Amino acid sequence: MGTSEARTQALSKSQQRDAYLAGLLEAARAAVPAELALADLRRTAEALVKEQTFPHGKQESWRFTDLSSMMAIPFKVADQPVGLDAAAIDPVVLPEAGARLVVVNGQVNETLSSTDRLPAGVIAGSLKTLWQDEAWRDHLLSHIGQQSGNHEVFTALNTAGFADAVVVWVPRGCVVEEPVHIIYASVPQAQPAMVQPRALVVAEANSALTLIEDFWGRGMGDHFTNAVSEIYVGANAQITHGRSQRETEATFHVGKTVVSQERDSRYRCTTVSLGGRCDRHHFEVYQQGPQTETQLHGLGVVKGQQLTDTQSLVALQHPHGTVNQLQKNIIDDQAHSVFSGRIIVPQAAQLTNATQMNRNLLLSAKGRVDTKPQLEIVADNVQCAHGATVSQLEADEIFYLQSRGIAPEQAQRMLIYAFAMEVLSSMPAASLRDTLSQTIAQLAEAS
Repeated sequence: MGTSEARTQALSKSQQRDAYLAGLLEAARAAVPAELALADLRRTAEALVKEQTFPHGKQESWRFTDLSSMMAIPFKVADQPVGLDAAAIDPVVLPEAGARLVVVNGQVNETLSSTDRLPAGVIAGSLKTLWQDEAWRDHLLSHIGQQSGNHEVFTALNTAGFADAVVVWVPRGCVVEEPVHIIYASVPQAQPAMVQPRALVVAEANSALTLIEDFWGRGMGDHFTNAVSEIYVGANAQITHGRSQRETEATFHVGKTVVSQERDSRYRCTTVSLGGRCDRHHFEVYQQGPQTETQLHGLGVVKGQQLTDTQSLVALQHPHGTVNQLQKNIIDDQAHSVFSGRIIVPQAAQLTNATQMNRNLLLSAKGRVDTKPQLEIVADNVQCAHGATVSQLEADEIFYLQSRGIAPEQAQRMLIYAFAMEVLSSMPAASLRDTLSQTIAQLAEAS
């Protein structure tokens, strides 16, 4: 192939990516309701999208995640409203939750939601509803789209076109004893559907909240979920966060969780990804004050041709910060797992204690793992460690269990289950933990 021909072909691919992204942006803008224009915020986000191109393998952060197959699917914004009855969501309802917020194809369904058991003063509901109250608008505008990391292409796409958002606001000094459960339900459409759910969660000073985000889908139609969650943890506040992604195998899922922590705050998150043709989660945590604690536990389970990709950033800016991150992946068949994590410790973040570990369990010789844990340290008085492992089931461990009268197949299932439970055990809702454990057990049976 001649040089000029190669350049023409490369240009053509570039043009295709630009055109596809422009089509997604046009579809997203068409979904914006008139009562939620947010003109300045949307305009800035649109400009950020237009400055970029659809992600491809020559970009460092997308080097191992191939979205070229997505470009063959003409996604359109899902039709609204979508009929869904209470019986349809019964399989994912958590009995221990004190409040349930149901988002159907990106829009809050207040009929299926329930917030009666929330303490007085706690706000949980639809952004479109809250926006009608002028007293709330300044509060909302000062938080929505104001976190760091909003320049990322899919985050900007969500900001340019989200049709509604879940808002959970816990006032100063309030402790919410029972979990708040957000169900993001993806309902198939006649044509490939794009949905852009969004959440804004604010825990003011000295408050506490347990939050469960549950991405769930049914049907086999092509689907694209582009989700953004913005979380603010006030001074001496605590948020315990569970995030489950169990959409269908025909789903492309791109999620962004961005967290801002003030001094003495505690943020603990457990993420579990079991579904999707391609699942990518961007996790960004910014410690904005001293003596801040961040705990991140993650589990990705993939089989067939699935891909799971975790991109994380924890940025410390003050002394006495604590970070503990553990990401585990189980890979079967020809599936692929990706982990890229960064913990940034500048000069100001003295006396930091940070650990980062990525452990991968390969159940098939055809599986693939790409891992890149990173510590970027300038401070000189810290305790920091990081690492990664890729391994198969140990023959010695299976033999030991066999020596105790356990059949080889059962021994293998026990080891897979034990590997996953180190993360699953920290999921903050017992019923969800049990459901996810059953799914892991079924995978172990099939392996």
